[in-house]
Amino acid sequence: MEENMASIGRHLKRLRGERGWSLDRTAKATGVSKAMLGQIERGESMPTVATLWRIASGIQAPLSHFLSPIVGETRSAPAAWHRDVSGMVIQPLFAFDPALGFEMYLIELAAAGASESTPHAAGVIEHVVVIAGELELTVDDRRYCLGAGEAMRFPADQPHGYRNLTSHPVRFHDLIHYPLHTHPAAPAS
Repeated sequence: MEENMASIGRHLKRLRGERGWSLDRTAKATGVSKAMLGQIERGESMPTVATLWRIASGIQAPLSHFLSPIVGETRSAPAAWHRDVSGMVIQPLFAFDPALGFEMYLIELAAAGASESTPHAAGVIEHVVVIAGELELTVDDRRYCLGAGEAMRFPADQPHGYRNLTSHPVRFHDLIHYPLHTHPAAPAS
């Protein structure tokens, strides 16, 4: 977990540096406090997935950039799992590819776990496919209950959230598609 915190912090610092942004500018763009951004960069705080989404959306970078190794870094596992206090565990299956315009995750939400997401960039679409368990998906204050094998596509440029109302974990795939005009910045080589 400490290595994940440090890696997320290095990604944030690198992405902020590539843009030439101060912590103040980054805080204004993301809605995350300057103090919290500093703690994340120093590896002192593990952000929730919702906070990572706010940062990624604000600096126009795909979430998978924060959860994948920096070029030259090595990991024992092919893809990092990110676990947060909301009960959400997220694993990138396909990191963002600018040629295809999407990234895909395997997500597990613990019993009674919940995660709320702020709106993504205009035109971003999410595709959720439940693998096991039951997921309550909220999109702009409308609730949908999805069971194993059920799927839903929705505009992610509005408030949305995921909730597990059962006593067992729920697992689902989340494919996030960015229209050509809203593609987040591709990683630097």
